[in-house]
Amino acid sequence: MEYIIGSLLLISFFALVIYAVRGGNLMLGMFVMAVLWTVLPLVGNALVTNPGFLAANFMNGEGEIVKPTIQEALTKVFQGGPEGWGSVLVNVVFGAWFGRVLLQTGIASTLIRKTVELGGDKPVIIAVLLSIVTTAIFSSMFGAGAVVAIGVIILPILISLGIPKEVAIVSFMFSVGSGMLINPVLTTQFTGFFVDDNGQKLMTYADHVRFGLIAMAVQLVITIVYCIFALRPKRRVHAWSVSNPNKVKMDFVPNAALLSPVIPVVLLIAFKVPIILGFVIGSLYALAICGKLKSWRGAARVINKDFFDGVVDTAPLVGFLLVLPMFNKAAELCVPYFNALLGGVIPQSTLVISLAFIVLAPLGLFRGPLTLYGGGAAVLGILKGIGFYTPEYLPWLFTLMLIPSTVMNVTACITQSWVAWGIGYTKVSARDYLRRSVPLGWISSAILQAINYFMYGIVR
Repeated sequence: MEYIIGSLLLISFFALVIYAVRGGNLMLGMFVMAVLWTVLPLVGNALVTNPGFLAANFMNGEGEIVKPTIQEALTKVFQGGPEGWGSVLVNVVFGAWFGRVLLQTGIASTLIRKTVELGGDKPVIIAVLLSIVTTAIFSSMFGAGAVVAIGVIILPILISLGIPKEVAIVSFMFSVGSGMLINPVLTTQFTGFFVDDNGQKLMTYADHVRFGLIAMAVQLVITIVYCIFALRPKRRVHAWSVSNPNKVKMDFVPNAALLSPVIPVVLLIAFKVPIILGFVIGSLYALAICGKLKSWRGAARVINKDFFDGVVDTAPLVGFLLVLPMFNKAAELCVPYFNALLGGVIPQSTLVISLAFIVLAPLGLFRGPLTLYGGGAAVLGILKGIGFYTPEYLPWLFTLMLIPSTVMNVTACITQSWVAWGIGYTKVSARDYLRRSVPLGWISSAILQAINYFMYGIVR
């Protein structure tokens, strides 16, 4: 019976992958899977009779077989799951508010304008400098609204300089992805997958900082090299169909305000200031320097509006993040059956698994089995169940899943909301974008997985 249940779970997993690839609504898809992956293990628990399977998975310290009841399973999945992600959602909301502050004060646009002035009339230099600035901005800013707001400034500038629109959109999105590799809001979402039975996080942002800085630098260098190679001397193309960049409003703010984008991350890394407090300090600093806090009533109005806009920006993500932990908790119920079916098939070596993730990196596209925003949640459940959910393996396992989720999904995939907006805004075909983004993402993923193995995968 355990093999039948395991096979049904595996079939449903591939059905989810196909559904995600075809563009299905992931929030509904994850909810259906949570229900299915709760029901199937409960049925298996009631019918399985193999003494070895029972002893390996349901025997307590006193030699008794103890299985989760229906009430315990339902509470674990549909109540405990969403409740356990409360801290993740709070970080998302405060991060989105901080992003809105940077946009509404004009700090982001001023930073971009000064970068363009520094680059003069040299497209390659401007493209490289804007990649660096975009990475810095999105090391703390988060949300589709923030990406769009920055994109409508940067993309017209790049393309008006004669940079092909395909190069412009790829370099911009990969710069966004570079910043996201160290972004505390995005990282906090991933830490929500790594919790103990009491809902306590086993991985924190501080655990990720060292690798995150290296990963950000690696992808930024890859992006810069791509810009230099793609913009080597050749015929320029100036014609395009998006509004003229001169029509984009460029605000002027004091130079001191330009430090705002990196304040939360610097405070967290250098002084261990909690990230939410970092967002608050960064936001108040930006508003004060830009003269938005001159009166109590005016400050209240500005803060309320920016907070409202930030919450609106994250609303679709919040819905998804409330359903996703249901699926994660349901996957924990399925671990015994995945072990029975795949325990002898999946390699037990971190080296072999790292190599597999390098070779199969494109499976992080289209919400596939290597992204935590798709079928990767089930893959993580399988890896947890075969012995990699222990303290010595956790940093490696966390980073193993974070890389394709961020590089291939968040940066290179057309199912990501801001990528879909970008290719529509610049009128670049999905095929042309993927033709450039997939090889770059694959290279970045391969390098980062190798670094992950040598940093964390060699367990002594």
